[in-house]
Amino acid sequence: MSALRPDVTIEVLHERQRGMLPELLGVRLVELAQGMLTGELAIRPQLLAPNGFLHAATVVGLADTCCGYACIAHLPEHAPNFTTLELKSNFLGTCRDGTIRAVATAVHLGRSTHIWDASVFDQSGRTIALFRCTQMLLAK
Repeated sequence: MSALRPDVTIEVLHERQRGMLPELLGVRLVELAQGMLTGELAIRPQLLAPNGFLHAATVVGLADTCCGYACIAHLPEHAPNFTTLELKSNFLGTCRDGTIRAVATAVHLGRSTHIWDASVFDQSGRTIALFRCTQMLLAK
């Protein structure tokens, strides 16, 4: 099982996202620990769909970013990077304002793949989405 890397911190991951999609979305990481990562973003009008509800891509962007950063933080020495093989989302609800939070948890931390799940919650704690992704670890 891959262990949390001491050289990958929340600050390192925030620096890594400068000028990239996670920064544009407003992803803010709040907790990083063995086998998990929590992030959040404040909903603003630009992140809504034309129907006035939270755009599905916003939810996926937060969940995928949290899972991806968690993967980075748990990469083994022989694999300095990764790429996504597959992702899936189930939407259980939506919201229009406030802050959403994603909690990514490790399902499988293997030598060549990682599988991460994320649950996305609205600010009242109600689950609005379930997300799963498979990451292929890229060897040196």
